[in-house]
Amino acid sequence: MKNIEVRGLTHVYSRGTPFEKTAIDSLDLAIQAGMTVGLIGHTGSGKSTLISHLNALLKPTAGTVLLDGEDIFASKAAIRAARFRVGVVFQYPEYQLFEETVFADIAYGPKNLKLDKSEIDRRVRQAAAFVGLDEGYFDRSPLELSGGQKRRTAIAGVLAMEPELLVLDEPTAGLDPAGRADLLEKLFAWKRARNATVLLVTHDMTIAGLCDRLVVMEAGRIVLDGTPAEVFAQSGKLLSIGLDLPPAAHIARLLREKGLDVPAGIYTEDQLYEAVLALWQGKGGVPC
Repeated sequence: MKNIEVRGLTHVYSRGTPFEKTAIDSLDLAIQAGMTVGLIGHTGSGKSTLISHLNALLKPTAGTVLLDGEDIFASKAAIRAARFRVGVVFQYPEYQLFEETVFADIAYGPKNLKLDKSEIDRRVRQAAAFVGLDEGYFDRSPLELSGGQKRRTAIAGVLAMEPELLVLDEPTAGLDPAGRADLLEKLFAWKRARNATVLLVTHDMTIAGLCDRLVVMEAGRIVLDGTPAEVFAQSGKLLSIGLDLPPAAHIARLLREKGLDVPAGIYTEDQLYEAVLALWQGKGGVPC
């Protein structure tokens, strides 16, 4: 995949009724292959509506979605191809699990690709290994799994289709810190192994800081777009639309408000440490 591009995308729910709502408003977005892009915004900003267009789950009211320059809504064949090339894992994984066993659930996508039995088996086992799901769960019902195991199963089911673009909606929601770190490590390992493109929808600004690029949405439009340093430098804008900052960015902002010469764009603990160390040394102090 070279890229996926959205041009003039508009989506209106309940059009022509008293409940009409514009969720996406003339939005343009291009994502280059191989990037990890974070999509952030408060609830109701249009993130979920946007990602539902990327593999044709929703059809635009206006505008187009292009995959390598081809309109994914051009034909039934184009829609089918997009749904295999762009894999989406939504926030609530229990809604994506419906087969009798974990193995069958992960195998559902590859089966629909008309792959042979040995290739399906390979993909299922590889995808389960990538997300850290033990094969001992293969014969169990997905309904018996914990929330974290359901999430891993849902993600594995999408990975087994070997998508070129993986879209993850709040993939670590509800996980403890250890589970969150483990899942992210495995997802980034999968991305590197496949040289895939990843779009992460998240409210966790620490996770957002791991991305190559951040896209910030408000009221169905993109209001900020850039590297994490560029976006987090706009701390006032982020706070004004109801978003939080990474802890390091928040502390750096407080230090600047106190008159200290701390650079804008800090968002990691290492960056904050270096900035404070530079201030300390500049005043003749000796760090502990």
